[in-house]
Amino acid sequence: MLPHRTDFPSDFLFGTATSAYQIEGHAKGGAGRTHWDDFAATPGNVAGAENGAVACGHLDLWAKDLDLVKGAGFDVYRFSTSWARVLPEGRGTPNPAGLDFYDRLVDGMLERGIKPAVTLYHWELPSPLSDLGGWRNRDIASWFADFTEIIMSRIGDRVWSAAPINEPWCVSWLSHFEGHHAPGLRDIRATARAMHHVLLAHGRAIEVMRGLGMSNLGAVCNMEFAAPVDDSAGAQRAALVQDAIYNRFFLSGITKGTYPTEVLEGIEPYLPPGWQDDFASITAPIDWIGVNYYTRKIYGPVDDPSAPWPATREHDGPLPKTAMGWEVYPDGLAHFLKTVPEYTGSLPIYVTENGMAGLVERQGDPTHDPDRIAYLADHMRVVQDAIAGGVPVKGYFTWSLLDNYEWALGYAPRFGLVHVDFETLTRTPKASYHALRKALTRP
Repeated sequence: MLPHRTDFPSDFLFGTATSAYQIEGHAKGGAGRTHWDDFAATPGNVAGAENGAVACGHLDLWAKDLDLVKGAGFDVYRFSTSWARVLPEGRGTPNPAGLDFYDRLVDGMLERGIKPAVTLYHWELPSPLSDLGGWRNRDIASWFADFTEIIMSRIGDRVWSAAPINEPWCVSWLSHFEGHHAPGLRDIRATARAMHHVLLAHGRAIEVMRGLGMSNLGAVCNMEFAAPVDDSAGAQRAALVQDAIYNRFFLSGITKGTYPTEVLEGIEPYLPPGWQDDFASITAPIDWIGVNYYTRKIYGPVDDPSAPWPATREHDGPLPKTAMGWEVYPDGLAHFLKTVPEYTGSLPIYVTENGMAGLVERQGDPTHDPDRIAYLADHMRVVQDAIAGGVPVKGYFTWSLLDNYEWALGYAPRFGLVHVDFETLTRTPKASYHALRKALTRP
């Protein structure tokens, strides 16, 4: 059973989250091409070569989706804007239909008493900017600042909160070093520059939004617990390096203006000239920090002593796994809720994403998801414990409202509280949706 709303402080906020490319239907409404369209069109990159052209049809069905948000009792809806929908070429003349859509969406939330929490960028870079080097090109910080000014000049006066970039690790490392996400590179020089430029773009966007008079601005980092495969010094070192890459690099850059030595050992030769001078912008003050948490990974050293940095290898873990193959490990969330304040002090912490791709629902009734209910309950109790321990956790948002496009894995993994039939776009709330609705009912 899920903890009830009354088991949390009276001002604690519950929410749910989505992202633009994963649900909107990018082929409609005048949106420009993105590097995800290109990545998916390249054989072998995405399961079934599926893309976000139709997705969940949210562009037309947004009102029904907001009714689902309200119907569950959520206080906050965390959504993202599509850079290519607003600026089809990435720069230049805005798309009026794109701006109008986000206008209607924000107004629709306010009409339903839902707090709009916007993330400006959730991975869909306009292809013309990718042609110019994308996140490898320092100019992207200025391009992103211009996009920020255009979209926030339109909706920034009505949103409850704003964050520039969702999950900088995915934007940079997963996409430029591991090659699993667009643009699909495996290049350490590209990775180093993307890691730095994504934080520079974050800082520039914060500066722009402050200049527009906006407040309640934050950063959203994904965090993954890194555990050593055994007690050996090599395994301990491997876990430390992965923790630095995945978690501490972005958190430390934003809050302290430093990068971990374990990461600089590998990427410093490839960082752009004068990178240290950018911390004045990167550390633009924020008002809260968002933690996206799902799982842990287990690491050891590679067998080859001559292997290049980072020289780590992932091992299979023994715990129960989700449909993504991710271990269910609530203690990892507990760890981050305790350690993030070492960087952010008393800033409010929001769990901006937490959820799972279900197992049972894939076999038989697609709305029967007891594993998701158990997962959410375990992680919500971790949040309760953290609050009781004095951690300033102020909200918990589930990923995701809808089954959607799960990037390189296409439409197979289902993270939604609401089942989506991708042929008819029919929405059907799952058992987890109803369990949350009951838990969030106000006395």
